[in-house]
Amino acid sequence: MTDEGDLSAEAKERLADVVRLQPTKNNELREQWGMDSGSEVHQYLEGELKDYYYRDDNSLIRATAEANELVDVEPGVEGGDDESGGVPSVIRVPQLEAQVFEVIAGPDERSESVVSVLNSVRDAFDIDPDVEDVRRALQSLRRKGAVEVIYRTVPTFRLTAPRESIDVEVSES
Repeated sequence: MTDEGDLSAEAKERLADVVRLQPTKNNELREQWGMDSGSEVHQYLEGELKDYYYRDDNSLIRATAEANELVDVEPGVEGGDDESGGVPSVIRVPQLEAQVFEVIAGPDERSESVVSVLNSVRDAFDIDPDVEDVRRALQSLRRKGAVEVIYRTVPTFRLTAPRESIDVEVSES
């Protein structure tokens, strides 16, 4: 087991990103860390943080309990266990994900396309995010268990539970 003192300041910061963003993917960490490829992320994880992360049954990157204790950030998801039907009680997300969460169709409404959600975000918040940023936000919310995908002609999205049953905390990144 790696000793906490063995981690560089950069490794501790990146470990905090893993804890905060979990469950996450190589590509999300690649963007966060400014790396060129998912392979570079994998090499970093294996070389510097191998004792502090694992991949779950869906190959998503998660922090170990030890990692959670080692860094002073809140995990990205609370709840989301079998008792809650996989629906989290708290998610910590960047601003755009919080805005997407606010406008996306509820669990009993017709699911929406990425473009529909993009237009709702634009109308509700008077901002103009890129469609790819909204797509990434939706996929991140899906990985956190707050949004589900309904496949129609194109993939569409809606909340997994009533909006008020999930607390959204906006992170600083």
